[in-house]
Amino acid sequence: MGNFPFYTMDDFEFKGKRVYLRIDINSPLNPITGEIVDDSRFRHYLDTIHELNDSKVVIVAHQGRPGDSDFVSLKQHARHMGRLLGREVKFVDSMIGAQPERAIKEMKDGDIIMLENSRFYSEELLIKNIDAEQENTYIVKQLSKLFDYYIIDAFPAIHRAQTTLTGFQNAAPNIAGRLMENEIGNIEKFKNSKVHPKLAIMGGAKISDAIKASRPFLEKHIVDNIIYGGVAANIFLWASGIEIGKKNKEFIQKQDNNYKLLLAECKSLLSSYKDHIFLPEDFVLNPSLKEWKIDEDIPDNELLADIGLNSIKIFSKLIENAKNIFLNGPMGMYEINDYSFGTREIFNEISQATATKIVGGGHTVNAINEFGLSKSIGYISTGGGALINYLSGEPIPVIESLIKNREKFGGM
Repeated sequence: MGNFPFYTMDDFEFKGKRVYLRIDINSPLNPITGEIVDDSRFRHYLDTIHELNDSKVVIVAHQGRPGDSDFVSLKQHARHMGRLLGREVKFVDSMIGAQPERAIKEMKDGDIIMLENSRFYSEELLIKNIDAEQENTYIVKQLSKLFDYYIIDAFPAIHRAQTTLTGFQNAAPNIAGRLMENEIGNIEKFKNSKVHPKLAIMGGAKISDAIKASRPFLEKHIVDNIIYGGVAANIFLWASGIEIGKKNKEFIQKQDNNYKLLLAECKSLLSSYKDHIFLPEDFVLNPSLKEWKIDEDIPDNELLADIGLNSIKIFSKLIENAKNIFLNGPMGMYEINDYSFGTREIFNEISQATATKIVGGGHTVNAINEFGLSKSIGYISTGGGALINYLSGEPIPVIESLIKNREKFGGM
């Protein structure tokens, strides 16, 4: 997809080499059985792994966070990856220590091992200083003596400076995998496009992500206009002086402790970019299913659950005229059929648009799959927060680490 300031897999020959492969297969699990319910992230890595057929491949990955119900072992992940590859993926139930070291040293060409959940180790999440501290962790000290190359292909986590992602910067060549190369190529194409108008559609419940990205999006002309849906729209309406009702305010307050700062930023954005920000004008309420317009009184027990017909009409016109579209987040509570109409209509409109399209975020992709639109919606990224951060020009620790690594090993 073009020249990159870091190593890609085209720069090296991996036959017979020991390769550390950091991927992101953090997947939704069935809350009752604990089984993987969506393996789309696994499938994104098949190309990278197939390309390493003649290597000794050691997969490092994570699942969940400490304290969460999906914070589990990767044993079933290894089994599932093996099924998809049609080859054995041997699981080693630790990441550092004598057992994984022995298993790695005994590997033959073509062998694949998956180590235990990297987040089972406190050094993974707690140590952020790449140059000074990560190098001195047990993880890096042990694993840095076992590999010829480090392929970092965990695009959804590139905005996180975690030890297994950035800790091997000085150990040996760090290389972007095929998923990383594909993602960055597509994002750069969108970001650098000179074809206007460029439109962002920001929805869902992660209000801080949407608001944080808005100023750089508009200031740097990454997009010309932004449509807001979901809870992101609600906080903008609140900031603009619209009475959104007690229940919706409480939901925002619970979602983010910094809601007062977010409200202030929304007011500032509305003041600076009033003509470039588009908010819903009508909604469907939960639980009454009544239609509500923003100039009407709203009962305290009602939630703004979906956008209304007039909002759909206005947003559809903007989508139709756009030449580049970025989509992140649904318009409302699409998981409930009664409140899925707005999201379905807007996503349908995007799928039919002639614009270049890039979409991301877990709920967005889930809705796209549910509506059967995955083949027509455009480029579907594996990233949510990573995608937004990259597009808005935020520093990306993993990319910075890969660039520094190439500078260090550039003479090889």
